[in-house]
Amino acid sequence: MLARRSNIPDRSKGTGEKEIPSLLCKRLFTLKEAAKYLGRSEWSMRELIWTGEIPVVRVEGGRKIFLDIQDLNKFIDRNKSTYL
Repeated sequence: MLARRSNIPDRSKGTGEKEIPSLLCKRLFTLKEAAKYLGRSEWSMRELIWTGEIPVVRVEGGRKIFLDIQDLNKFIDRNKSTYL
């Protein structure tokens, strides 16, 4: 696991929530972290995975899935639009 960047202030002290800046220091997110990163529910993330819109990383022989931040960012880029 990557070390936390010391120049990012911890704004979550005392709230019991993980902060978004600390999530940006790592490449693979859990389903819950990825949902928080995209501002979606965990079920919404599962639907994106089941439809193949976002690929997952799975350790051989394991059940837990991880989502690559690069894939999450590609999903964001694909879904950008402008209002005219």
